[in-house]
Amino acid sequence: MTATPSRPDPTSFKVTALLTGLVAFGPVSTDLYLASLPDMGRYFGTSVEMVQMTLSVFLLGFAVSMLVYGPLSDRFGRRRVILGGVVIYVIGSLACMLAPSIEALIASRFLQALGACCGPVVGRAVVRDVYPREQAARVMSYMASAMALAPFVAPILGGWFHTLFGWRSNFILLGLFGVILLVGTWRWLGETNSHPDPHALSPLRMAGNYRTLLADRQVLGYVLVVATAFAGMFSFISGSSFVLIDVLGLPPAYFGFGFAVVVAGYIVGGFVAGKWTHRVGLDRMIGIGTIGVAVSGLVCLALAWSGIQSLPAVLLPLMVFFMSGAMVIPNGSAGAIAPHPRMAGAASALLGFVQMVCGSLAGWVHSASFDHSTRPLATLAGCLGLAALTAYVLLVRKKA
Repeated sequence: MTATPSRPDPTSFKVTALLTGLVAFGPVSTDLYLASLPDMGRYFGTSVEMVQMTLSVFLLGFAVSMLVYGPLSDRFGRRRVILGGVVIYVIGSLACMLAPSIEALIASRFLQALGACCGPVVGRAVVRDVYPREQAARVMSYMASAMALAPFVAPILGGWFHTLFGWRSNFILLGLFGVILLVGTWRWLGETNSHPDPHALSPLRMAGNYRTLLADRQVLGYVLVVATAFAGMFSFISGSSFVLIDVLGLPPAYFGFGFAVVVAGYIVGGFVAGKWTHRVGLDRMIGIGTIGVAVSGLVCLALAWSGIQSLPAVLLPLMVFFMSGAMVIPNGSAGAIAPHPRMAGAASALLGFVQMVCGSLAGWVHSASFDHSTRPLATLAGCLGLAALTAYVLLVRKKA
């Protein structure tokens, strides 16, 4: 039997790649099957809103379980919690593949999310365990840039598999992804929680921890800029297949390439943030990013409401939005988790909960307001980008 690995080496490529894969659970699980959404609606004979529920419910499951995974990892350690979560994810993926109805698929996606969220919540806590604040921000930015390869490749791969084998094949791929991460965690990820909190699961302690975090103006500011920027990005993720395929006429087999144009912005932004954050400072980099998401979102909104509905009018402003978001989310995540090291798991959980709830609401609003035009998507991008900038100006910038 394989011995339990030692504490991870921060310079280990294997550990960094594993943590990147764990944090990428969310993007991979949402982006791989995006090209299948319109056909899934036709297969099950249901509405756009019901099909998009498979995305919104996934984020809801993410949000709910995040509040539990953080304290669980503070109490029992990071390694065991990750292993248990990945097992649940694999089971949920198989249930999605076998789903006989849209209702069963939605329920299976919720189960899949309950397992998947162990990756970003506990993975970020592992980074906080191993690295100091500024270096953690730099590592998270590089991880975000590498992680963006997942949504860059996943929609293309998913579109091909959908064309060749049908929509269920995408959930087989997700199950295999989970198995790979399960094996990697078992072999390479040692325990990083040096100070387990035996009272972390106490309801009073959990409520007290979250109350302490929410009362911290610094933490609240970082959480809000991350959540609003993410929600703007998720409005595109959840609605992209309907906008690009049904509204703008892009074939499903080529959907991934259109999606990749936007995701390329996230890769560039993550690289820039990783390269420059330690020079310009974490808060200033967040400020640059929030200006970017606000301006690009408003440009997208203006083009849509001017009647300009084309691939460049959607993809180019949102590429800048994603590039700017990559400067906000990793740095904001590092900033939110750093102030309370003994509550790193709870801070990561709170951050993820608010982030996913905002994303889920953005997806629901887009599906409910979808009018077979680009206007609902562009309006969400503009409003949420402006909200991120407002949160930065009112909370983050003033904290100094």
